[in-house]
Amino acid sequence: MYQLRRVRVPVLPRGAREIRILHISDLHLTPSKQREVAWLKSLSAEKPDFVISTGDHLAHHDAVAVVLDALDSLLQIPGAFVFGSNDYFAPRFRNPLRYLFESDSGMDEKAVHGADLPSHELAAALTSRGWFNLNDAAARTQLGGIDIELRGTDDAHLNRDHYSVVAGAKNADLFIAVTHAPYARVLTAMASDDADLILAGHTHGGQVRLPWPGGSKALVTNCDLPTWRARGLTRVDGQPWLHVSAGVGTNPFTPFRVACPPEASLLTLVHP
Repeated sequence: MYQLRRVRVPVLPRGAREIRILHISDLHLTPSKQREVAWLKSLSAEKPDFVISTGDHLAHHDAVAVVLDALDSLLQIPGAFVFGSNDYFAPRFRNPLRYLFESDSGMDEKAVHGADLPSHELAAALTSRGWFNLNDAAARTQLGGIDIELRGTDDAHLNRDHYSVVAGAKNADLFIAVTHAPYARVLTAMASDDADLILAGHTHGGQVRLPWPGGSKALVTNCDLPTWRARGLTRVDGQPWLHVSAGVGTNPFTPFRVACPPEASLLTLVHP
């Protein structure tokens, strides 16, 4: 049921040519997820101009090689990444009902997660292939003659985000901000710097969605993002466009989705 969501985002200066960005997130890969690996490999056929991964690549101590295999063809394309909690700590079993009642303010690292994962190894491997590490960092690139500023944060769900180290007024034709967990404090800070587009993951689109007039409704986002923004492209009162990926994988202890298929997104940036 893997699907590629196609979205047009009107953020480019008038007269600029289209730019295609592949947004992937929440792979949660383990050595056994060969169907997911095969589907990720197929995405390079879309020939995007740039790839952005919004975190949670790992779900197993031995998954770095699996991630690099799955993304091998995409790593031949310019890209950038941030990390989520499951890039740092292995998942462990917890009652799924906790998501309905748990605080949405962020969590202490060791209180909610398992053993350390080889995040430094993964970061080194991705950067060695040319992708920008945007964990509390910034980078610049050019696509289609457009000067692009990229700024990101480390995982807000673990309170590792420090956007202040990259904060400042927009200083490029296009400013794309990147984070794993779309907490309000992060989105507000990025919006105050005039970001054009914010990319995030973490929510799994709610993972379980219920029938609702006009579509389906997420019950939770696992952060303080409103449930109606749990996946896809949204905008509020002239603020930056926000695209939240419902993600490709799941925590291996909760391997189910309801009315929320695994996805990646091909964002076509256009002028208004």
